[in-house]
Amino acid sequence: MRSEYLFTSESVSEGHPDKVSDQISDAVVDLFLSKDPEARVACETLTTTNRVVLAGEVRGIGMIDADGNWEPGALEEIQTVVRNTVREIGYEQDGFHWQNLNFENHLHPQSADIAQGVDASGNKDEGAGDQGIMFGFACDETPDLMPATLYYSHKILERMAADRHSGAAPFLEPDAKSQVTLRFRDGKPVAATAIVVSTQHAPGYHEGEKDAQLKAYVKQAIADVLPAELLSDDTVYHINPTGKFEIGGPDGDAGLTGRKIIVDTYGGASPHGGGAFSGKDPTKVDRSAAYITRYLAKNIVAAGLATRCTIQLAYAIGVSKPLSLYVDTHGTGTVADDALEEAIKSIEKLGGLTPRGIRTHLGLNKPIYRPSAAYGHFGRTPEGDRFPWEKTDLVDDLKAALG
Repeated sequence: MRSEYLFTSESVSEGHPDKVSDQISDAVVDLFLSKDPEARVACETLTTTNRVVLAGEVRGIGMIDADGNWEPGALEEIQTVVRNTVREIGYEQDGFHWQNLNFENHLHPQSADIAQGVDASGNKDEGAGDQGIMFGFACDETPDLMPATLYYSHKILERMAADRHSGAAPFLEPDAKSQVTLRFRDGKPVAATAIVVSTQHAPGYHEGEKDAQLKAYVKQAIADVLPAELLSDDTVYHINPTGKFEIGGPDGDAGLTGRKIIVDTYGGASPHGGGAFSGKDPTKVDRSAAYITRYLAKNIVAAGLATRCTIQLAYAIGVSKPLSLYVDTHGTGTVADDALEEAIKSIEKLGGLTPRGIRTHLGLNKPIYRPSAAYGHFGRTPEGDRFPWEKTDLVDDLKAALG
């Protein structure tokens, strides 16, 4: 590893058009799982000027009957969930308004060809919902064992969103982006060299005293979030560098589910298998296997077995057992990487890392997903049933398995 380098990660707010789409898709997943824990959902969302369009495949008791017809009231429930999600984000603008937007639902029953490969039957265990590779990562750069550049990018926008919702910063609108560049020395962050924040704002907050007020607010929000030792007179700030940012969200740019997978994961500090999370029920290993690899990597670091850990799993559609398990502690491990692989395989509660084993251990068949669809799926605080993959309750099992 180089002794000194710069690294950058970005985040986007809950009002970014792609994140609006992610949150709508996950709100639909939650609706289906609230009625049927074994529901199947693959929901894609398009957002644009005063329009939301859903498409994809679904299956679930209470929503679709055995003949593939919508249950009474199901379509109205979906529309209500979509509009409430947009309202809770805060969109009441001429170009995108929760009450006035046009809504189209093109969800349809799940393909029987996919179902026969995935469902359990006879002596066949439930198979993976698709082929693919998934990565998990953890490091000791922050208390939540996340890459510092992404962690602080998220925290800046979370702080601004909280102030917008509370009314403390009424000049902020929902759409925003952040980017943090840190200098690393011997693998540890030592200085913030550049911070970029672009935020949608109320009319007129791009010139004169109002512009100065907005920029002073953003600088203070950054100072409240980043450790003081990372900031200095040498830190360069770019706040709304293009100037006016009144038209934003889906009115300024179309949004699609699954376009912010690096923001959702590790900010580029780790490989990514390519699959998105939002809009997918947990039988899809794109989602559940990415969660279990994060869980495993985080517990390895939390156990003091490494300061940096990457884990990969691979699956074939319709096959329950993973094709491979790979652990890389980047030379920071206190035990050999292959020993960690064998330890993970030996822990019975993980269910052999099959799709059902993962869901059972983490408790994923619940309506817990919409909160994950903004400000990252990882580095979050477990609360009740939410974010179970962030728990560090496997530490003792790992140590015991290693002898």
